[in-house]
Amino acid sequence: MTTPSNATEQSEAATPEGAAPPQNAGTTDQERTRRWRLLLGEAAQESTCALGSSSDAAMDGALAALYDRPDSADGSGPRSAGLGSSAPRVARWLGDIRTYFPTSVVQVMQRDAMDRLGLTQLLLEPEMLDAVEPDVHLVGTLLSLNRVMPETTKATARMVVEKVVRAVEERIAQHTRAAVTGALNRSARTSNPKLRDIDWNRTIRANLAHYLPEHRTVVPQRLVGYARRSQAVQRDVVLAIDQSGSMASSVVYASVFGAVLASMRALRTSLVVFDTAVVDLTDKLADPVDVLFGTQLGGGTDINRAIAYSQSLITRPTESMFVLISDLYEGGIRAEMLTRMAAMKDAGVQVVVLLALSDEGAPSFDRDNAAALAGLGIPAFACTPDKFPELLALSLERGDIGRWAQSL
Repeated sequence: MTTPSNATEQSEAATPEGAAPPQNAGTTDQERTRRWRLLLGEAAQESTCALGSSSDAAMDGALAALYDRPDSADGSGPRSAGLGSSAPRVARWLGDIRTYFPTSVVQVMQRDAMDRLGLTQLLLEPEMLDAVEPDVHLVGTLLSLNRVMPETTKATARMVVEKVVRAVEERIAQHTRAAVTGALNRSARTSNPKLRDIDWNRTIRANLAHYLPEHRTVVPQRLVGYARRSQAVQRDVVLAIDQSGSMASSVVYASVFGAVLASMRALRTSLVVFDTAVVDLTDKLADPVDVLFGTQLGGGTDINRAIAYSQSLITRPTESMFVLISDLYEGGIRAEMLTRMAAMKDAGVQVVVLLALSDEGAPSFDRDNAAALAGLGIPAFACTPDKFPELLALSLERGDIGRWAQSL
Protein backbone atom coordinates (compact mmCIF):
# COMPACT_ATOMS: atom_id res chain seq x y z
CA MET A 1 0.00 0.00 0.00
CA THR A 2 1.31 3.48 -0.85
CA THR A 3 1.19 5.86 2.08
CA PRO A 4 0.53 9.62 2.02
CA SER A 5 3.26 12.15 1.30
CA ASN A 6 3.49 12.86 5.03
CA ALA A 7 2.92 9.71 7.01
CA THR A 8 3.28 11.51 10.32
CA GLU A 9 0.44 13.88 9.48
CA GLN A 10 -1.78 10.99 8.42
CA SER A 11 -1.07 9.18 11.65
CA GLU A 12 -1.96 12.28 13.63
CA ALA A 13 -5.09 12.55 11.51
CA ALA A 14 -6.48 9.48 13.17
CA THR A 15 -8.08 11.72 15.77
CA PRO A 16 -11.14 13.64 14.47
CA GLU A 17 -10.86 17.42 14.31
CA GLY A 18 -11.62 19.09 17.60
CA ALA A 19 -10.33 16.21 19.71
CA ALA A 20 -6.86 16.38 21.23
CA PRO A 21 -4.70 13.44 20.12
CA PRO A 22 -3.27 11.37 22.94
CA GLN A 23 0.34 12.15 23.87
CA ASN A 24 2.89 9.52 22.89
CA ALA A 25 3.86 8.85 26.47
CA GLY A 26 0.31 8.06 27.44
CA THR A 27 -0.86 6.35 24.29
CA THR A 28 -2.41 2.99 25.09
CA ASP A 29 -1.57 -0.18 23.20
CA GLN A 30 -5.11 -0.19 21.83
CA GLU A 31 -4.77 3.38 20.55
CA ARG A 32 -1.39 2.65 18.96
CA THR A 33 -2.88 -0.41 17.24
CA ARG A 34 -5.79 1.69 16.00
CA ARG A 35 -3.46 4.26 14.51
CA TRP A 36 -1.35 1.62 12.77
CA ARG A 37 -4.51 0.07 11.34
CA LEU A 38 -5.61 3.43 9.93
CA LEU A 39 -2.14 4.13 8.59
CA LEU A 40 -1.58 0.74 6.93
CA GLY A 41 -5.12 0.17 5.69
CA GLU A 42 -7.11 -3.01 5.16
CA ALA A 43 -3.95 -5.04 4.52
CA ALA A 44 -3.20 -4.78 8.25
CA GLN A 45 -6.65 -5.95 9.34
CA GLU A 46 -5.54 -9.43 10.45
CA SER A 47 -2.38 -8.30 12.25
CA THR A 48 -4.07 -5.44 14.09
CA CYS A 49 -7.78 -5.40 14.73
CA ALA A 50 -11.12 -4.41 13.33
CA LEU A 51 -11.99 -0.74 13.59
CA GLY A 52 -14.33 -0.17 16.46
CA SER A 53 -16.42 2.83 15.45
CA SER A 54 -18.28 4.21 12.45
CA SER A 55 -16.07 7.33 12.43
CA ASP A 56 -12.95 5.13 12.25
CA ALA A 57 -14.52 3.19 9.39
CA ALA A 58 -15.30 6.46 7.58
CA MET A 59 -11.74 7.68 8.03
CA ASP A 60 -10.41 4.37 6.79
CA GLY A 61 -12.62 4.59 3.71
CA ALA A 62 -11.46 8.12 2.93
CA LEU A 63 -7.81 7.11 3.25
CA ALA A 64 -8.33 3.95 1.19
CA ALA A 65 -9.99 5.88 -1.64
CA LEU A 66 -6.85 7.95 -2.00
CA TYR A 67 -3.94 5.72 -1.01
CA ASP A 68 -4.83 2.01 -1.40
CA ARG A 69 -3.30 0.12 -4.33
CA PRO A 70 -3.33 -3.61 -5.08
CA ASP A 71 -0.23 -5.57 -4.23
CA SER A 72 1.71 -6.08 -7.43
CA ALA A 73 5.30 -6.39 -8.44
CA ASP A 74 5.53 -2.99 -10.07
CA GLY A 75 2.87 -1.17 -8.04
CA SER A 76 0.77 -0.56 -11.14
CA GLY A 77 -2.66 -1.71 -12.18
CA PRO A 78 -6.18 -0.72 -11.23
CA ARG A 79 -6.76 0.59 -7.73
CA SER A 80 -8.53 -1.49 -5.15
CA ALA A 81 -10.34 1.67 -4.14
CA GLY A 82 -10.60 5.10 -5.63
CA LEU A 83 -12.68 8.11 -6.48
CA GLY A 84 -13.06 7.42 -10.17
CA SER A 85 -14.09 10.33 -12.35
CA SER A 86 -17.43 10.94 -10.68
CA ALA A 87 -17.79 14.54 -9.53
CA PRO A 88 -20.50 13.73 -6.95
CA ARG A 89 -18.35 10.97 -5.48
CA VAL A 90 -15.38 13.33 -5.25
CA ALA A 91 -17.55 16.00 -3.60
CA ARG A 92 -18.67 13.48 -0.97
CA TRP A 93 -15.07 12.41 -0.39
CA LEU A 94 -13.94 16.03 0.06
CA GLY A 95 -16.73 16.51 2.57
CA ASP A 96 -15.73 13.35 4.45
CA ILE A 97 -12.09 14.32 4.85
CA ARG A 98 -13.07 17.79 6.10
CA THR A 99 -15.32 16.10 8.67
CA TYR A 100 -12.82 13.59 10.01
CA PHE A 101 -9.41 15.22 9.65
CA PRO A 102 -7.86 18.50 10.80
CA THR A 103 -7.36 21.26 8.23
CA SER A 104 -3.61 20.73 7.84
CA VAL A 105 -4.17 17.06 6.95
CA VAL A 106 -7.07 17.89 4.63
CA GLN A 107 -4.77 20.16 2.65
CA VAL A 108 -2.14 17.41 2.35
CA MET A 109 -4.75 14.90 1.17
CA GLN A 110 -6.18 17.36 -1.36
CA ARG A 111 -2.72 17.93 -2.85
CA ASP A 112 -2.11 14.18 -3.00
CA ALA A 113 -5.47 13.71 -4.71
CA MET A 114 -4.51 16.25 -7.38
CA ASP A 115 -1.27 14.37 -8.07
CA ARG A 116 -2.37 10.75 -7.64
CA LEU A 117 -5.94 10.72 -8.91
CA GLY A 118 -5.83 13.43 -11.56
CA LEU A 119 -8.54 15.58 -9.98
CA THR A 120 -7.25 18.90 -11.30
CA GLN A 121 -9.79 19.14 -14.08
CA LEU A 122 -12.61 18.53 -11.63
CA LEU A 123 -11.72 21.84 -10.00
CA LEU A 124 -13.28 23.47 -13.03
CA GLU A 125 -16.67 22.51 -11.60
CA PRO A 126 -18.15 24.99 -9.08
CA GLU A 127 -19.45 22.25 -6.76
CA MET A 128 -15.88 20.96 -6.37
CA LEU A 129 -14.59 24.36 -5.31
CA ASP A 130 -17.36 24.62 -2.74
CA ALA A 131 -16.16 21.37 -1.19
CA VAL A 132 -12.38 21.90 -1.02
CA GLU A 133 -10.37 23.42 1.83
CA PRO A 134 -8.77 26.62 0.47
CA ASP A 135 -5.00 26.99 0.83
CA VAL A 136 -2.07 28.52 -1.02
CA HIS A 137 -1.43 25.34 -3.02
CA LEU A 138 -5.04 25.21 -4.19
CA VAL A 139 -4.79 28.85 -5.30
CA GLY A 140 -1.73 27.94 -7.36
CA THR A 141 -3.66 25.13 -9.04
CA LEU A 142 -6.60 27.42 -9.81
CA LEU A 143 -4.33 30.07 -11.27
CA SER A 144 -2.73 27.50 -13.56
CA LEU A 145 -6.24 26.66 -14.82
CA ASN A 146 -7.27 30.29 -15.16
CA ARG A 147 -7.16 30.39 -18.95
CA VAL A 148 -9.27 27.26 -19.41
CA MET A 149 -11.73 27.90 -16.59
CA PRO A 150 -15.35 28.26 -17.76
CA GLU A 151 -17.21 31.42 -16.82
CA THR A 152 -19.57 29.44 -14.57
CA THR A 153 -16.60 28.49 -12.39
CA LYS A 154 -14.67 31.77 -12.30
CA ALA A 155 -16.90 33.46 -9.71
CA THR A 156 -16.52 30.53 -7.30
CA ALA A 157 -12.78 30.31 -7.99
CA ARG A 158 -12.40 34.00 -7.24
CA MET A 159 -14.13 33.56 -3.88
CA VAL A 160 -11.75 30.69 -3.02
CA VAL A 161 -8.70 32.76 -4.02
CA GLU A 162 -9.98 35.80 -2.14
CA LYS A 163 -10.47 33.79 1.05
CA VAL A 164 -6.85 32.61 0.96
CA VAL A 165 -5.51 36.05 0.02
CA ARG A 166 -7.35 37.77 2.87
CA ALA A 167 -5.99 35.20 5.33
CA VAL A 168 -2.44 35.79 4.08
CA GLU A 169 -2.96 39.55 4.17
CA GLU A 170 -4.20 39.40 7.76
CA ARG A 171 -1.11 37.38 8.66
CA ILE A 172 1.48 39.70 7.13
CA ALA A 173 0.09 43.21 6.61
CA GLN A 174 0.53 44.76 10.05
CA HIS A 175 4.03 43.34 10.54
CA THR A 176 5.09 44.50 7.09
CA ARG A 177 3.86 48.06 7.52
CA ALA A 178 5.48 48.33 10.95
CA ALA A 179 8.82 46.98 9.73
CA VAL A 180 8.93 49.21 6.66
CA THR A 181 7.83 52.33 8.54
CA GLY A 182 10.47 51.73 11.21
CA ALA A 183 13.18 51.26 8.59
CA LEU A 184 12.23 54.45 6.77
CA ASN A 185 12.17 56.39 10.04
CA ARG A 186 15.61 55.12 11.02
CA SER A 187 17.01 55.95 7.60
CA ALA A 188 15.70 59.50 8.04
CA ARG A 189 17.75 60.04 11.22
CA THR A 190 19.77 63.25 11.27
CA SER A 191 22.55 64.71 13.45
CA ASN A 192 21.21 68.22 13.14
CA PRO A 193 17.55 68.00 14.14
CA LYS A 194 15.30 70.82 15.18
CA LEU A 195 14.39 70.92 18.86
CA ARG A 196 11.00 69.29 18.34
CA ASP A 197 12.60 66.43 16.36
CA ILE A 198 15.30 65.42 18.86
CA ASP A 199 15.27 61.79 19.96
CA TRP A 200 16.28 62.42 23.58
CA ASN A 201 16.84 58.77 24.52
CA ARG A 202 19.27 58.21 21.66
CA THR A 203 20.90 61.58 22.20
CA ILE A 204 21.61 60.81 25.88
CA ARG A 205 23.04 57.38 25.04
CA ALA A 206 25.25 58.91 22.34
CA ASN A 207 26.68 61.45 24.80
CA LEU A 208 27.18 59.45 28.01
CA ALA A 209 30.93 60.05 27.72
CA HIS A 210 30.23 63.72 28.36
CA TYR A 211 28.45 63.25 31.66
CA LEU A 212 29.42 65.90 34.26
CA PRO A 213 29.08 64.40 37.77
CA GLU A 214 29.32 67.72 39.56
CA HIS A 215 26.35 69.03 37.59
CA ARG A 216 24.63 65.62 37.32
CA THR A 217 23.94 66.20 33.67
CA VAL A 218 25.03 65.18 30.20
CA VAL A 219 26.42 67.82 27.87
CA PRO A 220 25.27 66.77 24.41
CA GLN A 221 27.94 67.35 21.79
CA ARG A 222 25.96 65.44 19.15
CA LEU A 223 22.20 65.57 18.75
CA VAL A 224 20.28 62.61 17.36
CA GLY A 225 16.84 63.02 15.86
CA TYR A 226 14.67 62.56 12.81
CA ALA A 227 14.23 64.78 9.82
CA ARG A 228 10.70 66.01 9.30
CA ARG A 229 8.70 63.47 7.38
CA SER A 230 8.14 64.36 3.78
CA GLN A 231 5.03 63.50 1.80
CA ALA A 232 7.32 62.63 -1.11
CA VAL A 233 8.08 59.02 -2.00
CA GLN A 234 11.16 57.92 -0.06
CA ARG A 235 11.92 54.62 -1.78
CA ASP A 236 11.08 52.82 -5.02
CA VAL A 237 10.46 49.07 -4.81
CA VAL A 238 10.29 46.83 -7.88
CA LEU A 239 9.12 43.23 -7.44
CA ALA A 240 9.78 40.84 -10.34
CA ILE A 241 8.07 37.46 -9.90
CA ASP A 242 8.82 34.31 -11.87
CA GLN A 243 5.44 32.74 -12.70
CA SER A 244 6.72 29.35 -13.83
CA GLY A 245 4.67 26.51 -12.36
CA SER A 246 7.13 25.68 -9.58
CA MET A 247 6.81 29.20 -8.15
CA ALA A 248 3.05 29.09 -7.45
CA SER A 249 3.21 29.69 -3.68
CA SER A 250 5.77 32.46 -4.14
CA VAL A 251 3.48 34.20 -6.64
CA VAL A 252 0.63 34.20 -4.12
CA TYR A 253 2.68 35.59 -1.24
CA ALA A 254 4.58 38.12 -3.37
CA SER A 255 1.34 39.47 -4.81
CA VAL A 256 -0.06 40.10 -1.35
CA PHE A 257 3.18 41.74 -0.18
CA GLY A 258 3.13 43.90 -3.30
CA ALA A 259 -0.38 45.10 -2.50
CA VAL A 260 0.57 45.89 1.11
CA LEU A 261 3.65 47.88 0.02
CA ALA A 262 1.62 49.71 -2.64
CA SER A 263 -0.71 50.96 0.10
CA MET A 264 2.17 52.85 1.78
CA ARG A 265 2.65 56.44 0.58
CA ALA A 266 6.36 56.44 1.36
CA LEU A 267 6.97 53.74 -1.25
CA ARG A 268 6.47 53.64 -4.99
CA THR A 269 5.85 49.95 -5.67
CA SER A 270 5.91 48.25 -9.06
CA LEU A 271 5.12 44.59 -9.68
CA VAL A 272 5.90 42.57 -12.79
CA VAL A 273 5.42 38.89 -13.46
CA PHE A 274 7.24 36.99 -16.14
CA ASP A 275 7.75 33.73 -17.96
CA THR A 276 9.07 34.18 -21.50
CA ALA A 277 7.13 37.46 -21.60
CA VAL A 278 6.85 40.25 -19.04
CA VAL A 279 3.53 41.60 -17.73
CA ASP A 280 3.36 44.76 -15.61
CA LEU A 281 0.59 44.37 -13.01
CA THR A 282 1.32 47.55 -11.07
CA ASP A 283 -2.07 49.01 -11.95
CA LYS A 284 -3.78 46.06 -10.23
CA LEU A 285 -1.95 46.35 -6.91
CA ALA A 286 -4.98 47.82 -5.16
CA ASP A 287 -6.35 44.27 -4.99
CA PRO A 288 -3.99 41.25 -4.82
CA VAL A 289 -6.78 39.01 -6.10
CA ASP A 290 -6.75 41.01 -9.34
CA VAL A 291 -2.98 40.62 -9.44
CA LEU A 292 -3.23 36.85 -9.11
CA PHE A 293 -5.85 36.54 -11.83
CA GLY A 294 -3.52 38.57 -14.02
CA THR A 295 -0.85 35.87 -13.79
CA GLN A 296 -0.56 32.72 -15.85
CA LEU A 297 1.39 30.01 -14.07
CA GLY A 298 3.50 27.69 -16.19
CA GLY A 299 5.57 28.13 -19.33
CA GLY A 300 9.22 28.98 -19.86
CA THR A 301 11.40 31.57 -18.16
CA ASP A 302 13.30 34.59 -19.51
CA ILE A 303 14.80 36.23 -16.44
CA ASN A 304 17.02 38.50 -18.52
CA ARG A 305 14.02 40.08 -20.22
CA ALA A 306 12.29 40.64 -16.88
CA ILE A 307 15.38 42.32 -15.44
CA ALA A 308 15.69 44.52 -18.52
CA TYR A 309 12.11 45.71 -18.09
CA SER A 310 12.60 46.22 -14.35
CA GLN A 311 15.67 48.38 -15.06
CA SER A 312 13.47 50.70 -17.11
CA LEU A 313 11.30 51.30 -14.02
CA ILE A 314 14.23 52.38 -11.85
CA THR A 315 14.89 56.12 -12.14
CA ARG A 316 16.54 56.70 -8.73
CA PRO A 317 19.05 53.84 -8.31
CA THR A 318 20.35 54.86 -4.89
CA GLU A 319 16.80 55.13 -3.56
CA SER A 320 15.56 51.90 -5.15
CA MET A 321 15.19 48.27 -4.15
CA PHE A 322 14.85 45.46 -6.70
CA VAL A 323 13.50 42.09 -5.54
CA LEU A 324 13.77 39.17 -7.98
CA ILE A 325 11.78 36.10 -6.92
CA SER A 326 12.85 33.18 -9.10
CA ASP A 327 14.35 29.71 -9.00
CA LEU A 328 16.95 31.10 -11.48
CA TYR A 329 16.36 28.48 -14.18
CA GLU A 330 17.12 30.83 -17.05
CA GLY A 331 15.76 30.20 -20.53
CA GLY A 332 17.04 33.53 -21.83
CA ILE A 333 20.55 34.88 -22.21
CA ARG A 334 22.42 34.00 -19.02
CA ALA A 335 25.43 36.27 -19.59
CA GLU A 336 23.20 39.31 -20.14
CA MET A 337 21.15 38.44 -17.08
CA LEU A 338 24.24 38.47 -14.87
CA THR A 339 25.56 41.64 -16.50
CA ARG A 340 22.30 43.47 -15.85
CA MET A 341 22.23 42.38 -12.21
CA ALA A 342 25.81 43.58 -11.72
CA ALA A 343 24.99 46.90 -13.40
CA MET A 344 22.02 47.50 -11.10
CA LYS A 345 24.06 46.76 -8.01
CA ASP A 346 26.94 48.98 -9.17
CA ALA A 347 24.46 51.82 -9.83
CA GLY A 348 23.41 51.73 -6.18
CA VAL A 349 20.23 49.67 -6.37
CA GLN A 350 19.65 47.40 -3.37
CA VAL A 351 19.28 44.03 -5.13
CA VAL A 352 17.62 41.04 -3.42
CA VAL A 353 17.20 37.59 -5.00
CA LEU A 354 14.76 35.15 -3.42
CA LEU A 355 14.72 31.56 -4.64
CA ALA A 356 11.29 31.18 -3.03
CA LEU A 357 8.91 33.20 -0.87
CA SER A 358 6.94 30.43 0.78
CA ASP A 359 6.66 28.13 3.78
CA GLU A 360 7.78 25.07 1.83
CA GLY A 361 11.44 24.94 2.80
CA ALA A 362 14.44 24.64 0.49
CA PRO A 363 13.38 24.97 -3.17
CA SER A 364 14.87 23.48 -6.31
CA PHE A 365 16.98 26.13 -8.05
CA ASP A 366 19.81 26.66 -10.53
CA ARG A 367 22.90 26.44 -8.33
CA ASP A 368 25.27 27.71 -11.01
CA ASN A 369 23.32 30.94 -11.42
CA ALA A 370 22.97 31.33 -7.66
CA ALA A 371 26.73 30.92 -7.27
CA ALA A 372 27.38 33.43 -10.07
CA LEU A 373 25.16 36.01 -8.35
CA ALA A 374 26.90 35.38 -5.03
CA GLY A 375 30.16 36.13 -6.82
CA LEU A 376 28.70 39.53 -7.71
CA GLY A 377 27.89 40.18 -4.06
CA ILE A 378 24.20 39.33 -4.53
CA PRO A 379 23.24 36.40 -2.28
CA ALA A 380 20.33 34.22 -3.41
CA PHE A 381 18.29 32.45 -0.75
CA ALA A 382 14.80 31.31 0.19
CA CYS A 383 12.69 33.28 2.65
CA THR A 384 9.45 32.54 4.48
CA PRO A 385 6.59 35.07 4.40
CA ASP A 386 6.99 35.69 8.14
CA LYS A 387 10.65 36.71 7.66
CA PHE A 388 10.08 38.86 4.57
CA PRO A 389 9.08 42.06 6.47
CA GLU A 390 12.36 41.83 8.39
CA LEU A 391 14.24 41.42 5.10
CA LEU A 392 12.45 44.43 3.64
CA ALA A 393 13.40 46.58 6.61
CA LEU A 394 17.04 45.49 6.46
CA SER A 395 17.18 46.15 2.72
CA LEU A 396 15.65 49.61 3.04
CA GLU A 397 18.32 50.41 5.64
CA ARG A 398 20.99 48.93 3.35
CA GLY A 399 22.04 46.37 5.92
CA ASP A 400 24.13 43.26 5.35
CA ILE A 401 21.65 40.95 3.62
CA GLY A 402 24.18 38.16 3.13
CA ARG A 403 24.92 37.86 6.83
CA TRP A 404 21.21 38.02 7.63
CA ALA A 405 20.46 35.24 5.14
CA GLN A 406 23.09 33.00 6.75
CA SER A 407 21.24 33.33 10.05
CA LEU A 408 17.99 31.94 8.63
